[in-house]
Amino acid sequence: MSESMAMVYAVTAGHQRCPPACGQGSRSAGRLDVRQYLVARRWAASWGLALLLLVLSGLAQADADEVAGTLGAVGSDTLAGLMLRWGEALTEQHPAVRLQLQASGSASAPTALIAGTTRLGPMSRPMNESEREAFSRRHGYPPLELEVARDALAVVVHRHNPLESLTLAELDALFSDTLHCGANTPIQRWSRLGVDLPGRRVSLHGRNVASGTHDLFRLRGLCGGRVRREVNEHAGSAAVVAAVAAEPAAIGYAGLNHLTPAVRAVAWRDATSGRLHSATGEAVNSGDYPLSRSLYLYVNRPPGRALPGPERAFLELVLSDAGQAVVEEIGFVPLTKAERARQWLRLEVNDDR
Repeated sequence: MSESMAMVYAVTAGHQRCPPACGQGSRSAGRLDVRQYLVARRWAASWGLALLLLVLSGLAQADADEVAGTLGAVGSDTLAGLMLRWGEALTEQHPAVRLQLQASGSASAPTALIAGTTRLGPMSRPMNESEREAFSRRHGYPPLELEVARDALAVVVHRHNPLESLTLAELDALFSDTLHCGANTPIQRWSRLGVDLPGRRVSLHGRNVASGTHDLFRLRGLCGGRVRREVNEHAGSAAVVAAVAAEPAAIGYAGLNHLTPAVRAVAWRDATSGRLHSATGEAVNSGDYPLSRSLYLYVNRPPGRALPGPERAFLELVLSDAGQAVVEEIGFVPLTKAERARQWLRLEVNDDR
């Protein structure tokens, strides 16, 4: 701007300092002075506009630079697909941001958050008390917990298996040896469930102990009991579904978004009323389906301090209409408007931007 302003000032000052005799020359000389003045004004206006655009561009770039860099997240395998889709959407909005995700199970999220190697920890279960205490001892404040979606575990069988439903006691008798849900004896053969697979033992598949899915299934599906040693453990829900799809005598459990046409979800049957409850969005939100759960993002944010640009932009996307539309597209259950409002309030409290 200094160059264009100086140009305008020089032309203007020269015109004002012109002595009385300078206007007494020929008409052509007078016309030449006017043309020079007009040309100078056009040059000044042009340079001023260009410089203004340059300044505005610089301000826009400065703002964009605040949402740039690598966004790290460590945690749940169940949430991996959703996190990656959110990451793609964020990069579309802010091309200078890249999501780097390590999906090694929910149990890995608290470890990484406590160590300070990540600010975001996706989990398919809530942090337990010991994990929260360890985080607080390390950082001097608790982690920020945000519910970002809802999900349910579906009990799945091979697509040709005719089993329609299970009671909680029957599910427990299949997968545990402690029988905390009320069954008298374990179930090891399909004939005990009225399924015509003569002589076929039930083949059991589930998640490994590092998974939040494993914890939820044990606590709610087995009434806190112990998982049988015969259960084949898998690192991801997709692997469970693939194993069940490959074996007619198999049964397993997986998150809703991992189901394929090769398997079929079994309804939960109320032992008292006989009413069937399927793992639908309505049943999840109403609490009628016992294996429903919330999905979380845990955030390392010191109280009274704003999050870095990439993390803040990511969380705003997650709780937006567009972010929750991705939740539904992936196969999870989006948050209700009331629940989203509660999560926004948690995010805004003590955020001094």
